Amino acid sequence: MNPWPGWHPLVVHFPLALVLTAVPLLLAARLLRSDALASTAAVVGTWNLCLGTVAAVFALATGLGAVLDLRVGETARQAISLHMKWAMFTSLVLVLLAVWRGAGTAPRSRPSWIFIIVLLMAAAALVVTGYRGGENVYEFGVGVKKIAVRAEPHGDRPSMRVAYCPGSSPVKYAIT
Repeated sequence: MNPWPGWHPLVVHFPLALVLTAVPLLLAARLLRSDALASTAAVVGTWNLCLGTVAAVFALATGLGAVLDLRVGETARQAISLHMKWAMFTSLVLVLLAVWRGAGTAPRSRPSWIFIIVLLMAAAALVVTGYRGGENVYEFGVGVKKIAVRAEPHGDRPSMRVAYCPGSSPVKYAIT
């Protein structure tokens, strides 16, 4: 039984926003000439990265919980599996980066170029993870109980509806 039903779609936006905000801040901390501005950008970027990492771990937990109650077809299950692999990899890399930055260096220090490069790769992995999750919803209807789209009637033909159910192909049925 899922302890947090429906929480995953809400939670996933926090790591995206926080981590993708941390990237330009930490890059600015590396590139800015002014020590005061670089220091401020480094502190705010570090906080965003650490909070975004906590949110990513929570998103991973809610996503794993959401999979427990899921009944989908084989194609959707493979897509979910790929999304989960990306999510686990990305969360792990973010945890390592947050520890590196949050506990391994002074918050006001400029990040190294190696750190920036790994952070950029982690941000790219986070975007791919989010894309795969969105694909699960919009391509396969994962987590969507039913979506009905009503087409306009043409002449004396009945209007058609398309119903999407998780794990199944679209089913067309006529409304008379």
